[in-house]
Amino acid sequence: MLVPQKKSRRRSGTSALEMALVTPVFVAMILGQLETSRLGMVAQILTTAAREGCRVAVLQGATQSGVQTRINTVLSGSGISVGTITPTCPSPYTWNTAPGGTPITVSMSVPYSQVSWLGTPFFLTSANINASATMSSENP
Repeated sequence: MLVPQKKSRRRSGTSALEMALVTPVFVAMILGQLETSRLGMVAQILTTAAREGCRVAVLQGATQSGVQTRINTVLSGSGISVGTITPTCPSPYTWNTAPGGTPITVSMSVPYSQVSWLGTPFFLTSANINASATMSSENP
C-alpha cells in the first residue's frame, strides 16, 4: 500500500539569505580573535624582553649597549622594534651605579598598530602594549 507523500514547501533562497547574514558576523569574530591573540602574544614577548634586559642591567659593569643588545636579541624574528631602552632607578642613583639592592626597572612600549597582523586594526587602534621588569641591582 502506498502512502501519499506530503508535498514539501520549497524554501528556495533561504539558505543563501541565512549565509549572507551570518558570514560577516562569523568573519568579524574570527578576525577579532586573531587581533586579540596577537595582542597577547606581543605582550608576552615584550615582557620576556624586558625581563631579559633587566637581567643584564642589574649586573655589575652593565652597559647601555649590553642591555639594548639583549632586548634586540629576544625581539629578533618577532617583527617588533622598540627603539632605545634605558633602564631606570630611584634618585639619586643612575641605573649602572646604583648600590646593591636598589630596584632597577626596564620598561618598553609599542603601539599596537605597529604589530597588528591585519594591517590597520579594527579596534585597539590607539592601544599601546606596555611591559616592564624590575630587579635588584647586584652592584657591590
